[in-house]
Amino acid sequence: MTCRRPLALLLACAIMQAPIAAAHAQFGGLGGLGGLVDKARGAKKVADSTRAIGEEEEIKIGGDLAGIVLGAAPLVEDPALQLYVNRLGRWLAMHSERPNLPWKFGVIATDDFNAFSTPGGYVLVSKGLVDRMRNESELAGVLAHEIAHVVSKHHLKALQKEMGTAGLSEIGSSVASSQGGLAGQVGSKLIEGGRQVLIKGLDKEDEYQADRMGVVIAARSGYSPYGLVGVLQTLSAAPAGRGFALMMKTHPTPASRIERLDEVMGSKLDNVPGVVDDLPGFSELRVPNPGAPRSLSQAGTPR
Repeated sequence: MTCRRPLALLLACAIMQAPIAAAHAQFGGLGGLGGLVDKARGAKKVADSTRAIGEEEEIKIGGDLAGIVLGAAPLVEDPALQLYVNRLGRWLAMHSERPNLPWKFGVIATDDFNAFSTPGGYVLVSKGLVDRMRNESELAGVLAHEIAHVVSKHHLKALQKEMGTAGLSEIGSSVASSQGGLAGQVGSKLIEGGRQVLIKGLDKEDEYQADRMGVVIAARSGYSPYGLVGVLQTLSAAPAGRGFALMMKTHPTPASRIERLDEVMGSKLDNVPGVVDDLPGFSELRVPNPGAPRSLSQAGTPR
C-alpha cells in the first residue's frame, strides 16, 4: 500500500510534528528516545567547535535525519521487497569506500519518484521510484548514487554549512554522550538543520560527484554503469507531474547530469567485463506468479 499525498507536503508535516520515535521503531535499529532528554540536557559543549564529527556520531545523526523522512512516509509493508532492496543495497555498499558502515536500506510508502540518504549509511527510496525502474541495473544506479553521498559525507557538510560548525559540533557532543538519537533543544536544532537540507537539496556539484561515483560503484558490483543514465533519461522525459516535483527541485536537471556523466564516462566503461543489466529476482519481485510465494532469495548478487 502506498501513500498518494505529495511527499513534499508530507515532509513538511512530519518536520513540523517531528515524530522521530515512531520512525526509529519502524526502521529497525535507529534507536529509541527513552531516557535521552536528561542526557541531552546534561551534555557538555565541546571546547573545540571545529572538530570533525566521528563515525559513531555520524551514524546517530543520520538515524535522526532518516526519522524525518520516515515520519512523512513509513516503510512499505512488504517484507520481500524490503529484504530485496537491503540485499541489493548492501551488495553495492560492499564495493564502496565505506563498506563497514551499518548500512540500512528501505522502501517508503509514497508514489513520488525520489530517493534519500542520510549520514552513517541510511538510504530510503520511494515505492514510486522502484515501480518505475525497468531493470535491476537502474535500481542499482540509484542506490549507488545515494551510497556515494554517504561515502563523501555530503549531508554532514551541508548540515555544517546550514547550522555552522559550532552548532554541528554541539550536536556531535550530545550524540556522543547518548545511547540513541537526540532529544530536547539539541535534537530540535538537528531537525531544523535537516529540514533545510531536505528542502534545499545538496549542492549541485555534490550531485554530479555522486553520479560519477555511483556509476563506478555499480560497475564494481557487477552492474551496468549505464543503469543510472537510464534513470536520468526517464526523468528527462517525465511529464511535469507532482510525483517528480521534489526530485526536480532538489537536483540538477536530468539533461545536465547526463551531459556531465557523458563528459566523464565517454566510452571508458563500455567494455567493463561481467556486468549485467538485470537478474531474475528483479522481475520475480515486480511480477510475482499468481498464487506463488514472493521470493526472498534473489537480490544483489550479480556475480
